[in-house]
Amino acid sequence: MRQPQGGRFGQFGIALRHAVLTALLAVALPHAVAAGTYQGVASCAGSTCHGRGEGDGKVVRQDELRIWQDPSSASGAHSRAAAVLSTARGARIAAALGLGPASAAPACLGCHSTNAPGDARGGRFLAADGVGCESCHGAASGWISSHYAMPASHAANVAAGMIPLDRPQVRAQVCLDCHFGSDKPGQFVSHAMMAAGHPRVSFELDLFSAMQGHYDLDADYARRKGRLDSVQLWAVGQAEAVRRATTLFAQPGLASEGLFPQFYFFDCHSCHRAITDDPARRRTFEVNPGRPIPFGNPPFNDENMIMLSAVAAILAPAQAARFDSAARAFHAGMAKGRPQAQAGAQALASAAGALSDSLAGRSYGPDTAFQVIAAISGKAIAPRFTDYAGSAQAVMAVDTLLNALVREGRVTVGAAAGIRAQINKAYDAVSAPERYDPDAFRAALGRASAAVGALR
Repeated sequence: MRQPQGGRFGQFGIALRHAVLTALLAVALPHAVAAGTYQGVASCAGSTCHGRGEGDGKVVRQDELRIWQDPSSASGAHSRAAAVLSTARGARIAAALGLGPASAAPACLGCHSTNAPGDARGGRFLAADGVGCESCHGAASGWISSHYAMPASHAANVAAGMIPLDRPQVRAQVCLDCHFGSDKPGQFVSHAMMAAGHPRVSFELDLFSAMQGHYDLDADYARRKGRLDSVQLWAVGQAEAVRRATTLFAQPGLASEGLFPQFYFFDCHSCHRAITDDPARRRTFEVNPGRPIPFGNPPFNDENMIMLSAVAAILAPAQAARFDSAARAFHAGMAKGRPQAQAGAQALASAAGALSDSLAGRSYGPDTAFQVIAAISGKAIAPRFTDYAGSAQAVMAVDTLLNALVREGRVTVGAAAGIRAQINKAYDAVSAPERYDPDAFRAALGRASAAVGALR
């Protein structure tokens, strides 16, 4: 795997590593996926297919299984997803929830294994394989015997049922099924699961794609599937994350848990703060200008909304006002009641979907990443970094977009390394939620963004 440049790309502070990398462990797709049978990882593992020891294939690397199985790196996280269910942590979570063995619990296997219906599992399918090839590429029975043969084409493979992950919206929706949740069986992380010990879920499409990549974005890839732009992946991922979160929240069966709202959708750290009766205590939160909610109300987790607002202002200004208005109305609705919140969620999902379409359909120039980085730390967005989750997402965004500039030759490796200290200071500002300070973070992010902007 060709690793992205940059000192902390995928090597964050302790809290970010816990929140993001461990999480690597439905809205319907906008294309027709042929029904099929899941053939299992073993069906892809031949030495003339994807099981070579070295990536020296003429068309694709052909060592994809080796990368997927890497026992220690982030690139092997999908193959380890089922195994972690049998760890002490997995056992504690399952015991607290009364699920029985986690390795056999449907509530866990929906994301820690390829989510194949029982009647669609072929003879070589093994749930113990974890998140296998077909989790992302789709049930292979319709295309496994033809996708490598001449004159096979990517379009023909997609027509036969392969999921077109080269389309940013499709890729985001596939990833979000587990890296946020869906309404499919076993693919929703509830607040109860997190209370039992499941890590907080966070999503950023370009970062996750780079860490899990087992392909080369070379001339052959571009010829077969088109150019894959990192900035576009990041931007569309933010839009689809907002659409997914608000779409699920609008569903009555997922928005509440008995008497209480389903707190999975809310900002964890707005409630999980130190509590003291000291009359001289210092308040540990700030009022957020992007959330018109009563003082003290728990806020909906808006980390992706903040990023999408920044990118919309630069790349889709005609739709930015609609999105920002819908976001504010959604937060306001949360303070009024379930019907208002549900209506607000539906309107915000629609606005995010329109932005996703726009971002997926436009071209991206050499200065796009610089412009978005400047917007993230600019006067319109920076005041909204009042909480840990949104701030952690912002650091990932700046680092992700900088690495996109490096990978695509817009910034040299040496120049990026020269400003790494400023990026690392921004990471340090979100290294642990219990030490998060909004003022310190905004200052660190501003310096990091200014250092990137100086390379323009």
